[in-house]
Amino acid sequence: MRVEFNQDTCVGMFNCVAEWEKFVEDRGAGKATLVGSDEVEQDTYVREVPTDSELQAKMAARVCPVDAITIYDGEDQLVP
Repeated sequence: MRVEFNQDTCVGMFNCVAEWEKFVEDRGAGKATLVGSDEVEQDTYVREVPTDSELQAKMAARVCPVDAITIYDGEDQLVP
């Protein structure tokens, strides 16, 4: 399972931060940051989701008001 985060889409509500510790606040930028991720395109970050964090990652995606977070299992999109 992997998470894809579009930081440009992020509006800085930080709901994801409350759901999964791999999202942290960047108050200077007014956006969240995905810890341990790689930038695969401009402002798009990807990282693997550890098995013990799958629920938290899915919840972070579900609470994002602008759908900046997407969860994939292989090629299948799970959330949003």
